This record gives sequence, C-alpha cells and structure tokens, in this order.
Amino acid sequence: MAQERGLTAERSGLAAEQEVVDVLYARVDALRDEASGRLAAIRREGPSGSPQNRSERDAFATLYEDRIAQLDAVEDRLCFGRLDLRDGERFYVGRIGLSDAEHAPLLTDWRAPAARAFYSATAANPGDVVNRRHLTTQGRRVVAVEDDVLDVDALREMGADSALAGEGALLAALGARRTGRMGDIVATIQAEQDAVIRAPMSGALVVQGGPGSGKTAVALHRAAFLLYHHREQLESRGVLLIGPSRTFLRYIDHVLPSLGETGAVSTTLAGLIPGVEASAIEPDESAEIKGRTVMADVIKAAVRERQRVPRADREIRIDGRTVEIRRSDIKDAQAKARRDGRPHNEARAVFAKEMISRLTRQLVEQLEVYSDEDRHELERDVRDDKNVRIAINLCWLPVTAEQLLRDLFSKPHLLDYAAARLSPDERDLLLRPPHAPFTEADVPLLDEAAELLGEMPGGRARRSDEPSAEEIQYAKDVLDTFGAQSMIKVDAETLASRMKGGTTRLSVAERASRDRTWTYGHIVVDEAQELSPMAWRMLLRRCPTRSFTIVGDVAQNTSVAGTRWWPETMDPLFQTSWELRELTISYRIPAAVADAAQSYARAARLPVSDLRAAREIADATCATRTDDPVETAAAVARRHAASFAGAEGGLVAVIAHERHLSALRARLSGTEVEVCTARESKGLEFDVAVVVEPAEIAARPGDLYVALTRPTKRLDIVHARPLPEGLVV
Repeated sequence: MAQERGLTAERSGLAAEQEVVDVLYARVDALRDEASGRLAAIRREGPSGSPQNRSERDAFATLYEDRIAQLDAVEDRLCFGRLDLRDGERFYVGRIGLSDAEHAPLLTDWRAPAARAFYSATAANPGDVVNRRHLTTQGRRVVAVEDDVLDVDALREMGADSALAGEGALLAALGARRTGRMGDIVATIQAEQDAVIRAPMSGALVVQGGPGSGKTAVALHRAAFLLYHHREQLESRGVLLIGPSRTFLRYIDHVLPSLGETGAVSTTLAGLIPGVEASAIEPDESAEIKGRTVMADVIKAAVRERQRVPRADREIRIDGRTVEIRRSDIKDAQAKARRDGRPHNEARAVFAKEMISRLTRQLVEQLEVYSDEDRHELERDVRDDKNVRIAINLCWLPVTAEQLLRDLFSKPHLLDYAAARLSPDERDLLLRPPHAPFTEADVPLLDEAAELLGEMPGGRARRSDEPSAEEIQYAKDVLDTFGAQSMIKVDAETLASRMKGGTTRLSVAERASRDRTWTYGHIVVDEAQELSPMAWRMLLRRCPTRSFTIVGDVAQNTSVAGTRWWPETMDPLFQTSWELRELTISYRIPAAVADAAQSYARAARLPVSDLRAAREIADATCATRTDDPVETAAAVARRHAASFAGAEGGLVAVIAHERHLSALRARLSGTEVEVCTARESKGLEFDVAVVVEPAEIAARPGDLYVALTRPTKRLDIVHARPLPEGLVV
C-alpha cells in the first residue's frame, strides 16, 4: 500500500510539473517568435537609409540573432529544479531566467542569488528551504521528479508531505551511464562544489580534487557563473577555458552553451597560437628542459642574436658614390631601435630608418646637397639600393617565431650561444632536424618568441575592436530612444561594439580565437597540474588581472614539468593572491575502485588528497592474471561491450602502455571499445575500464593512477606481471 501511494504521488507530481514545464517552453517559444519577427522586420528594411541607421539596424539584428541562439541553446533541460520555502513561496530553477508578458517571474536563473539555496541548503542547515525537488526531463517531457526533504516537520505543517516522490537526484545522476559527453551536473551540485562555483572573482582560485570529484564540471559552471555575475567586466574580453586535449574539449563542448553561455573560448594551449600544430612526441627529458623558466632567457637571447654587428666596417657604392656602413653607426641605431621596447620585427623599422638616415647624411655631405627635394631623392636611392637592404637585414634579421625555434634547435652554434646556461648534455637533448614537427612543449616557447618578435614586416597589425567614447555615447542615445521597446537587455558598450562592426562583426570568442595577443577577463585551467612554468608564463600574459580558476589533482600529474605541490607553482606566479580549496567527495568512482587506486597511489608516494567515494557498487573491481594479457583484455572488453549493446548503452575503454595499442586495436576492430594510453584517457570517464599490465604503465606512477580512476562502474585489471606495490584488487 505504501508503495502504491508512492507511485501515485510520483505520477501526480509528474503531471503537475509537466504543466509548469509546458508553460515555460511556451514562453520560450513566444520569446523566440518575437525575436524572429523583429529580426525579419529589420531584414525587410534592407540596406537603405543613412550609415548610422544601417549600423543601428545591423546592431539590433545581431542582438536578436544572439537571443535566438541563446534560446535554442537552452532547449534541453530548460527547468531542472524547484524550491519550496518555509513561508509557502515556491519557485523554479533553470538554465536562464524567464518572466511572463506582465514581467512576473516564471523561472529563476540557476546563477542568480535566489537560486543559491538549491545547491547549498542541507538537512543540517536548510535555511528557509523545506523541500528541494529535482526535475528530470527528456526533451520537453518530464520523466521523473525526486524530492530532497530538508525539514519534514515544516513540510507536514504545510500539508505537502503526501506529494513527495523519488529517491533524490544525486543517486540517479551517479547511476547514469556514460554517453561520451559530460553530463552537466547543474542539478546535482553539492554544497562544497557550489562554494567553489560562487567564490569571489579575485586573484587565483586553485581547486584541488581527486578523481570523480567534479573538478571539470565545477570549473565549467564557475565560468558560466562569472560570465553571468560579472557581465560588464567579462563580456568585452571573454573567459578562456584551457583543456588538456582536443578530445577533452569535444567531450565538454556542450556544457557552457547548455547553461546559457556562448561567450567563452575553449581551447588547448596550442590552440592559442593560430596556425600551429603540435603533433610530435618527444622524450620526457627534452620536454622537462623546455618547460623551465630559463627557456625564456634562451628565447630572448636567440632573438637578440638576430641583431648583429659585423666584425668590420663595410663600403658600398651607390650611384658612383661610396658610403660606409660603420659598426659604430650600427650599434647606435640598434640602441635607438631597442629604446622604446618594441618587439624585434617592429623595431627593425626604426633601425632601418636610422641607418638609411645616416647613410644618406654621408651622401649629402659628399655632394653638398642643401635642398629638401634633393635630400629626399638621395634617401630614396639609399633605401632602394639592394646592397643596403641586404646589409641592414644582416644586422637586424626579421624572423617568424616558427623559424626562430627551428633554427635554434637545429643549429648547434645558435643553441650554444643562446642556451649557455644549460649543460652540453641538456643542449644535446634539444637538438633536432630543422623541419621536425613541433611538440606540445614547443608551444609556450613559440608564444614567448612571438611576443618578443611581433609581426613580420608587412604583416597586418591587430586592429582595435574597442569602441571609442563617442561611439559608446551614441549607443547610449540609441538605447534611450529604442531600448525600452526591446526585450533584449544590453549595455551601451556592447551595442557600440555591434554598431562598429556592422553585420560582419565577430563575437568575442571568434575575435579572441584569431588573435594571439588577445587578453581575457578570466581564465579557467583544467588539468592544471600538467602545465610547465613556461606554459604558465604563456597564460599569465593573456590575463593581466591575474584572475584565474585553476583545477587539477597533483596526484594525477603525468608531466615531468608539471606541478606536484601547488604552493611551489602558485607562490611565484600569484604571490599571496591565490587560495586553495579542496573537493573531497568522488561522485563518479565506485568505492572499491577508489580504495584500490588510493592504496596504490600512497604506496607510490603520490600526493593524493583524502577522497570519499559516494557510491558502493558490488563487484566493481576484478583482477585477472594471464599469460596473454592483450588477448584476455580484448576478450573482457568485448564481453562488456556486448552487455551494453542491448541495454541503455555505455562506454568501454582498454587502457594500456603504448606498445600494446596496435595489437589491441587490431583485436577490437569493429567494436565500439576505445583503446588508449593513460595520458590519452586523462579527463575522460568510461563505464568500464580494462587496464592492461599495470606494472608497465606504473613506470610513470601518475599515469597508472589516472588509468585506475577512469571507470564509473567497473575496473578490470588484466596482467601477466605482478601488480605494483599497493595495488590490491
């Protein structure tokens, strides 16, 4: 009978919530239709009118397009929660805020202060919340409702206890199978995660958390939260999200749009330099050297080497007259070119102009020329002379960052000059053929070089996209006239930027992704323990305000140049302007898997955080010893994949040392099983992870810890060699 009452209550709850959700989607449809209608009306007007009128129409057309895109982006799981308060008030929480035609609130944006209790209220500290309801939807249909009762007595006094349903959204989310894309946890964020998401945007916030503690999800939600609450500060500069790989970025690329934000730039470090492909693999020893801060001095010396002084003075004939390129003039001209701190390639113009002026002066003195016209003619002769151009280039060579690095690492004499502080053995580790592809460790060096070199002569300088004070004032006048009639809320600076760019104006994300020198309002770094000191230099120059959210786990560090203790890295970068917070609960990993992984990590002396697993799953771990671990692992993976084929689906991965990958892929060809190394699996999650020969992976202890902590349901270990110390399954 009790079960029947529970089912009746849940069905009643579904029907009632479906009515609410129908109203919300109807309002979204109405707003979309209104924006589409206004956009169509603007387009029907065509390009007629004054330039100012056309700019106004173009700006508002773009804003309506943005509004339509935002409404489309929140189509999935528009509403996911409800709060019942002690005073009888009830409101719904969702991805964006909505009001009806009379401006009465219908849906509260999850980032708004009023929605904070949806994440932070607990049974021990409920505040004004008596019940928190989670709504699960598929498309526009409500498929489940689940209640977290925080104050039973208050709820009974309100007469609402008979309408409760469900076991709690958290357990349902934990039991969901993986689909290859990260399910956003906005409806199941717990209090410690919420505290990180809503932390003040000042200095650097470092979030340390073990596997499955929701670091990535927290980072993404924090980006959306900051974009919402610090709109004026961040909208014109944007938020940068750095991920460890393109695979990882594809894995999380839907989360921010589904939260109502499209203004963040998601990329890898290599993606910050347009046109650069970092595809090569290099020895750890070489990568470690390239990650040291001393490499900034090496790159600086390599650039300075392109500013040369010949061993002797040189004479050149120009139209039958002899001029002398003097070493003293070259030194003086170079000093003048360096004086204002311009990048190398841009300062070259100052050097060349000064040298041409000095050579022209010699001709003027020889010919006793006095008129400005004759002097200009002689200056043109000097500037156009081929030998003069060659001599000037030899003294101040323009070069790209790519060519500078290729020359530096392929020419021993250049490396000896620029990297004198490195030992001969270390310099030998950096040498490679001149056309070798770039590596990940090269990316910060290329960025350092590009910063010191600047644009090549004739290169297109970056155009400023910032509107002028006059343009902003004009936008304010437009808003005063038309803004009250618009359903879109926009500040004058944003509108001025739209009007300045017209219909071809790029978004902040598009402009930033095309501009290596772009600076951001805030940077979110995931898997931050992997970054080298040179990589941090690369990121710091992109955020002069030093406003960062940094998430990672030092125990999962797989980079020889990465971080093993946060203060060691953060103190030099941020001094006292950084704060460390920890996430202590693993929502993803079964308890048995977490215990096995942490036992191994402690035996390997990895700096693991204390981690509590939220789930107990029977038979979550298994170890199989065999003479042929590759064949056995393939058979185990096929069996798990087959079990998922007829059910809800799921992901199976085989994680192995790189020497086994080709054999495993051959045996698993035609299946949906993912085959990868531990490093390739970083940041990803699978229903089942089959780890092959862990003793081989443990050559890098952090790699094995990563591999062991990928599964959400089951960890299978297949091995021929004895298991590493501490790994007990």
